[in-house]
Amino acid sequence: MRKAWFIFVSALVIAGCGHAVSGDPTLEITDAERDARIAIDFSRDCTYILDYLKPYYPDLTQEQVAAWEASKALEGRVIDGQKRYFRNAGRNLFRIDREAKKVFEAVNGVTRDVEDVYLDTYNHDVIAAVRSTGENLVKPVTFVIKYELTVKPDVVPAGETVRAWMPYPREDQNSMTDIQLLSASESDFIIAPDEVEHKSIYMEKTAEAGKPTVFSYTFSFTGYNEWYDFSPEDCKPYDTASDLYKTYTAERKTHIVFTDRIRALADSLTAGETNPYLKARNIYRWIAETYPWASAREYSTLENIPMYVLENGHGDCGQVGLLLVTLCRAAGIPARWQSGWMLHPGAVNMHDWSEIYYEGIGWVPTDVSFGRGRGEVKDIEDEYFFYTKGLDAYRLICNSDYSGQFYPAKKFIRSETVDFQRGEVEWAGGNLYFNQWSGWIEEVEYR
Repeated sequence: MRKAWFIFVSALVIAGCGHAVSGDPTLEITDAERDARIAIDFSRDCTYILDYLKPYYPDLTQEQVAAWEASKALEGRVIDGQKRYFRNAGRNLFRIDREAKKVFEAVNGVTRDVEDVYLDTYNHDVIAAVRSTGENLVKPVTFVIKYELTVKPDVVPAGETVRAWMPYPREDQNSMTDIQLLSASESDFIIAPDEVEHKSIYMEKTAEAGKPTVFSYTFSFTGYNEWYDFSPEDCKPYDTASDLYKTYTAERKTHIVFTDRIRALADSLTAGETNPYLKARNIYRWIAETYPWASAREYSTLENIPMYVLENGHGDCGQVGLLLVTLCRAAGIPARWQSGWMLHPGAVNMHDWSEIYYEGIGWVPTDVSFGRGRGEVKDIEDEYFFYTKGLDAYRLICNSDYSGQFYPAKKFIRSETVDFQRGEVEWAGGNLYFNQWSGWIEEVEYR
């Protein structure tokens, strides 16, 4: 392994990159492994759920719980003969069920997400800056970020090598510039090339008995608000014979699949409309207004994420993002996945979104999850649909697609078979799952 800012990768290695295909051992999960991961996610018992809900429903009955389960507002299942609930099922109930949400707000008051309040004014200023300058990239923000990944003590035997991949900013994005690695806990590291879908910084460390294995690094970059001020009529007809069009309007198993329900829904949402932007906007608005955000199960336990959203009536950012991509592709609109972190002051978290391609304009970042909860600006079209035409600057972009490649290659099954944000860890004995380590942005400085 060698220390490097940029890694030269041979044509042979690059030829192996691209979309993950069947047979990749890091993506294939056995039924036993999936069941084990589901058991970790469904960690709450009936007593916990009843205790969580009784402050809101003092006279709670089993019949009411059963009704919530039947409507899929309360997510539970039988595991090894016992009723178990998703670890965040209690809180999710008050996000998914409209009547339960009213009860929750009556007790706790009505609040809005920190980032929504911040962006109400901020996005208005971004639109003004784009229109006054004529530029698509405006109002830069510089970030200094410390990331840390910690493997629990004695998870890996002493003397064994721990291999860790952690998220790192892509250099092939218009909205991120001046990327600099400022420090790293290990003197040797590898920064992946942008040819791979999951941009990472890779490190190794020897495990010590009784001690956590800690990796950390600090980096900086300048992020721009990327917003496109175009009208629907600016979109030109697609070149349907191009490789770009064919690739990004195609199915891609296992999550971008044109089921009968997906095809019917795409046709219904775009019926009578020929303009690609207006088609995409119809899909965007329908998803944003139909599916509330709820804490999600691990993606590796879900066989088809968009269908999970349709069948369960809710979805987190990545889930509704994949639904948007799938419906757009089914409607003949090129779309793809993008993800990383949101860095809004007071609201730093992992986040996923999408990109949609319009002929004559190019790839336009699109965040359907941030379209939710924008009711206060519904009468101001550009601001309500802000995230159909771009993104705010508070984004760390690490992934250009889902279920892609790592560099260097991972040997064992991945903890996250779709996304890459927290990291990935393994040793000679196999993969380390999320319950054995933690990875998170520890500090963000805004300049």
